[in-house]
Amino acid sequence: MKHFMIISGGRIEDSFALEIMEKEQPEGVIAADSGMNFLYRTNIKPQVVVGDFDSVQPEILDYFRHMKDVEIYELNPMKDDTDTEFAIRMAIKLGAERITVLGGTGTRMDHVLGNIQLLGIGLEKGVPVVLLDEFNRIQMIQKGIRIKKREQFGQYVSLLPYTKEVEHLSLKGFKYPLEDACLKSFCSLGVSNEIVEEEGRIEFEEGILLVIESRDKIS
Repeated sequence: MKHFMIISGGRIEDSFALEIMEKEQPEGVIAADSGMNFLYRTNIKPQVVVGDFDSVQPEILDYFRHMKDVEIYELNPMKDDTDTEFAIRMAIKLGAERITVLGGTGTRMDHVLGNIQLLGIGLEKGVPVVLLDEFNRIQMIQKGIRIKKREQFGQYVSLLPYTKEVEHLSLKGFKYPLEDACLKSFCSLGVSNEIVEEEGRIEFEEGILLVIESRDKIS
């Protein structure tokens, strides 16, 4: 399965990001604007760089401009989509079958929420997209999944309805199970659950769920 990693301009913890990239060995790396900073300081070569380049130092941009076999897409600052959205759509166009976004979270809550919205592109295109940082793994689903306890990211699993309702939701293997429930907006029922068996099963019939696996600290 062809895996692309997008390095966006949010907060990146270098040692965590390097560990993930070493483990995953992605077939493609795309830098979205100031995501170039991480690649520059860790000496990683992207295949593609995209952005309006309003938040990256000129010398770093020049460094990648002069690098062999790196495609540069300079976007109009007055564009409708963000650099990260352009990068996700570019990855899919290049044949990505799954996408991980590093640097998609941070202190700018507008950017964080905007990037969570972009997970829906993966649903539309049939390409799983995950936002990942050292404390959270975030995905958007419209069908049931299973999460093996030994493979989960952190201790907690939170489920937030992205549509008004998520109907006929059942949770099995969790500390707080559910059976044929309706998870509604404006409710925190799905926050901070835990897998207590070998795997946690999330099953539902209609709606879209955000699944957030999280931890308070790195062990």
